[in-house]
Amino acid sequence: MLISQISDSDGTIRVAVRDDDGSAAHVVKDAASVHALALEAANSGRSLASVVEAHGRGEAVDLAAAYAEGRLLSPITHADPAHLHLTGTGLTHLGSASTRDAMHAAVSKVEEGATDTMKMFRMGLEGGKPAPGETGVQPEWFYKGNGLVAAAPGAPLVSPSFALDGGEEPEIAGIYVIADDGRPFRIGFAVSNEFSDHVTERINYLYLAHSKLRPASFGPEIRIGAAPDDIRGTSRILRDGAVIWEKPFLSGEANMSHTLANLEHHHFKYALFRQPGDVHVHMFGTATLSFGDGIRTEAGDVFEIEAPGFGLPLRNPLAVAAKDDVVIGEL
Repeated sequence: MLISQISDSDGTIRVAVRDDDGSAAHVVKDAASVHALALEAANSGRSLASVVEAHGRGEAVDLAAAYAEGRLLSPITHADPAHLHLTGTGLTHLGSASTRDAMHAAVSKVEEGATDTMKMFRMGLEGGKPAPGETGVQPEWFYKGNGLVAAAPGAPLVSPSFALDGGEEPEIAGIYVIADDGRPFRIGFAVSNEFSDHVTERINYLYLAHSKLRPASFGPEIRIGAAPDDIRGTSRILRDGAVIWEKPFLSGEANMSHTLANLEHHHFKYALFRQPGDVHVHMFGTATLSFGDGIRTEAGDVFEIEAPGFGLPLRNPLAVAAKDDVVIGEL
């Protein structure tokens, strides 16, 4: 089952669901939002699919038309954007260390393979897939922002004026809600664009935190339930309507050095991330970047990321913000 959100002309949120067999989408009756449905499921001990079916399916809705009209929202939102958290993990995919290791080795003038990047990657290879009941090695982890920087499908990914680069990262994200008792529940998975500043990161790996404080987009649909072990998608960049770069990307545990359970454990082990009602969008990493192939993006470029079984492609144009001089006052 795939679930998404549409905005009506008056701003009302409508939840839409469809089966993953390509059938038409239908509005979920009496559903205020995906967040509300997810909390209803989490707090009642029922699956989200069963809650959706209990509400019932109403009239058909044309998702592609809503997308073209700019009415698709992020597939989950929170009424208070500060309670939606965008986070991620890196160096989690087989092959994901090669580009970053070369970047960091070139800057620090050390032998490739001896960088902290490669050390972290090797730690994941050796301890990222623990046996059930055991705790594996913790991954690289980063914070991107809250719901204020979550770009809806079709909306621009806005690079700040001071950024040195704005590049895509095609990833699969886990989508979670926290029940009233503080227990995290996974709603499902979505395609995501973990937009980053790779030039800033290349200066020094300690700038990773700065490079990740950028917007991100996910959706347009959430795949409810488990993710396939082997996910094969496509990432591309269009400029003036023409594809200037395209490459497949792999995800799913078959292509990762960590289990999803291990990545989830090391995120939700912090009580900060188990606050009732909060939403989490946690991006699991990638091994595919256009930046690694020498592509420099430009304002107006369109990122497009898709994977079979995850619904409509995720598209976002790149925009650059005007310079914003911040003046610090004194009290």
